[in-house]
Amino acid sequence: MNILNTWIATRSALEHSGSYLAALGLRILLAWEFFEAGLMKYRGNNWFSQIQDNFPFPFDVIPTEISWALATYVELIGGIAILLGLATRFFSFSLIILTIVATAAVHWPGDWNTLSELLQGYAVSDNGFGNYKLPALYLTMLLPLLFFGPGKLSVDHLIAQLFTRSGVNNAADDHQLQPA
Repeated sequence: MNILNTWIATRSALEHSGSYLAALGLRILLAWEFFEAGLMKYRGNNWFSQIQDNFPFPFDVIPTEISWALATYVELIGGIAILLGLATRFFSFSLIILTIVATAAVHWPGDWNTLSELLQGYAVSDNGFGNYKLPALYLTMLLPLLFFGPGKLSVDHLIAQLFTRSGVNNAADDHQLQPA
């Protein structure tokens, strides 16, 4: 019975710590990667015109200057926001869309005939088969932030706590339909 109690206490401690640390680890890594990509775009030249035909609709009809600016600032602002845990679900969704477009336009293999050839693109460097490994990892890491939020070490959590204390969350209870 002592082993069971130890396991339950350990599980409880891990879950409590995880509510603070798990999402924070994802946020730090994703913030670094997206901010760095945005900074390279900010300092670099617009090369989107070379790949615009690869963008999925409707991004293929948007002027490349607008697409470049959107990608740059979503990565820069989104990276900072994800790091802080501010508007995390909004920026996670935005970065998911950006990553899907980037995967389609740049990282997905241009031509593949078999599943074996497609799987060769699950790589960091492009050896003629695409290089969608990092975008796939980023998408996978963004999903918990989208669905579960940024965790307790975040501005979003702090804001939620402030609204809960001020009674804003209970305002919906005051407006329930009453029988006529």
